[in-house]
Amino acid sequence: MAKVDIAKPKAGDSIVSMSPKLFEDYKARPGDKALITMHTVPYEGSVGLINLLTTTRIVRKGFDTTLLLYGPGVLMAASSRGYPNVGDEAFPGHLAFNKQLQVIMNEGGKILACRFALAALYGHREEDVMDGVTLCDPLDVLDCTIEHQRAGALILATWTL
Repeated sequence: MAKVDIAKPKAGDSIVSMSPKLFEDYKARPGDKALITMHTVPYEGSVGLINLLTTTRIVRKGFDTTLLLYGPGVLMAASSRGYPNVGDEAFPGHLAFNKQLQVIMNEGGKILACRFALAALYGHREEDVMDGVTLCDPLDVLDCTIEHQRAGALILATWTL
């Protein structure tokens, strides 16, 4: 078998080209809104964290941004996460969801969480949600989406199991 003789990459080496960027770096126009909905289990894959990072980027582009957590997505906003104590990070990245949600709120994004999923599905109380997260009626999930659609908002919807 032929041997490929190339140096192993080391820290700081680039293994892909970072250019050209194909699209303009768009910013929100005055009045632009965005809605990101997430029905996804935290820590069961990368989609939840990737969407939180995308939401942060959308906020930073200047959109009036709402993140709607429903179904298992409400678990992202649990305020009682930590081990062995609440707020203790058991391993690097353990509190990544909570930290990123806080960044989104600190930078002006709004976060909604469905009361039905919170209580009926997961047995959490309203007090178990991070400060700053607004709880909503389950019927608001659809109406929030309709409101944003009628406003011409950018809508990203993720639904996973």
